[in-house]
Amino acid sequence: MANIAKQAASGFLSIGSLLFVITSLFLFIGKNLFISGWTADHANITPLRWVSSTVVPVIVVSWGHGRKSLSTSGALLALIVGFCLTLAHYSFFLCLLAFFITSSKATKYKQEIKAKQEEDFKEGGQRNWLQVLCNGGMAFELSLLYLLDIGSSDLPVDFRHHYRASWLGMAVLGAISCCNGDTWASELGTVLARGDPFLITTFQKVPRGTNGGVTPVGLLSSFVGGLVIGVAYFVGVLMSAASMDMEVAPNQILVILVGGLGGFGGSLLDSLLGASLQFSGKDAKTGKIVEVAREGVIPIAGKMVLDNHSVNLVSSILTALLLPKIALAVGL
Repeated sequence: MANIAKQAASGFLSIGSLLFVITSLFLFIGKNLFISGWTADHANITPLRWVSSTVVPVIVVSWGHGRKSLSTSGALLALIVGFCLTLAHYSFFLCLLAFFITSSKATKYKQEIKAKQEEDFKEGGQRNWLQVLCNGGMAFELSLLYLLDIGSSDLPVDFRHHYRASWLGMAVLGAISCCNGDTWASELGTVLARGDPFLITTFQKVPRGTNGGVTPVGLLSSFVGGLVIGVAYFVGVLMSAASMDMEVAPNQILVILVGGLGGFGGSLLDSLLGASLQFSGKDAKTGKIVEVAREGVIPIAGKMVLDNHSVNLVSSILTALLLPKIALAVGL
């Protein structure tokens, strides 16, 4: 029965990928015929760019679905998110790819320990459409704004000469580095820290897995997770930005530091929201941490206002809005 369900999900993804490729092809033809013209002189997006933005996400998503890092619904939504980010800026796609690979590895690291601590633990950390939306939704919206305002253009971060492009680019970096930093902090900090975490709002010791609980190892992991996304953005700029733009732009290696700050700051925001607006309690029978207040659950912290998905979305939005100011302050 499980094999039949697996084959059905794989077949559904294959059909969805095929429809995605066909739709992308017709969109490109229609755009060139009716909007921007067919000749290269008038084309804002080259055929190679459109094809790579279509094919590469299909390959990556199929690989992730095969490794059970994405559910079928999550894979289909990830196709659209990956397409828009790749079409807008290659650095956006590399950031998304780095987040997907490293966060999946972090989620699967010592998952047998996490299963004993969290009631809603899911083996393999498979992401469904809602998780893809909450983690990639802000970056997706910003990439659409980038396409509408700037176009498909791989510009370096240079607030002096390309203010709007740099602002949107750093906002995308903020959204993704926040999600990766928080994932690294929660998934690695939980199993690597020797002592129990402390609640970020009261500094009192709380059980592992409590929303809003932080450890020095977790905070360091969030910074390193953000640095990884910063490196991905930096590599994308080096690979795709024009030499003329790079000559007048600030030192792009600062982007790596900004990514690290985005991961660290985003994780702190996520912890503050989790400690105050997300319920955490301990089930008296199982000893596991739960997020729903009910009979037999001992409250630890937070109110039942937001769930984990909402906290991820809100923290990524806030980090995306704040990181361009940080990037400007460090000299970009």
